[in-house]
Amino acid sequence: VQLQASGGGLVQTGDSLRLSCAASGIAVVSYTMGWFRQAPGKEREFVATIIRRSDTTFYADSAKGRFTISRDNAKNTVYLQMNSLKPEDTAVYYCAAKSRSGSYYLTKFYDYWGQGTEVTVSS
Repeated sequence: VQLQASGGGLVQTGDSLRLSCAASGIAVVSYTMGWFRQAPGKEREFVATIIRRSDTTFYADSAKGRFTISRDNAKNTVYLQMNSLKPEDTAVYYCAAKSRSGSYYLTKFYDYWGQGTEVTVSS
C-alpha cells in the first residue's frame, strides 16, 4: 500500500492550494480517508475526513468553511482543497487511510500513511 501526497508549496496569506493523495494497493472508496497536519514542534492533528463508501465529510474547526475534502474513485485519489490560507495553516500535511472502527480524528486508528507534503503560508 502506498499513499503519495503532493501539491504542497509556498503561498501567501489568502491563497489556495489543492493537495492530492494518490493511492495504490487500496481502493480509496473502501477506506475512510483523512488529512492530518503537523506543524513544527506540535503534534499531528486532524484536518478533514471523508467516510468510506459515502460522501460524508467531517472537518476540524480550523478547516471548516475553508477546506474541502473530496474523492475521485476513478483516479483512486483524495484531494484537499484549501482556500483562504493563513500562516497558522503552515505544516506538513499527511493523508491516511482507515478501515477499522474508531474515531476518525485520532491518528491511532489509521492503517496507512503517506509521506507528507509541506505547506508554508507566508504573511
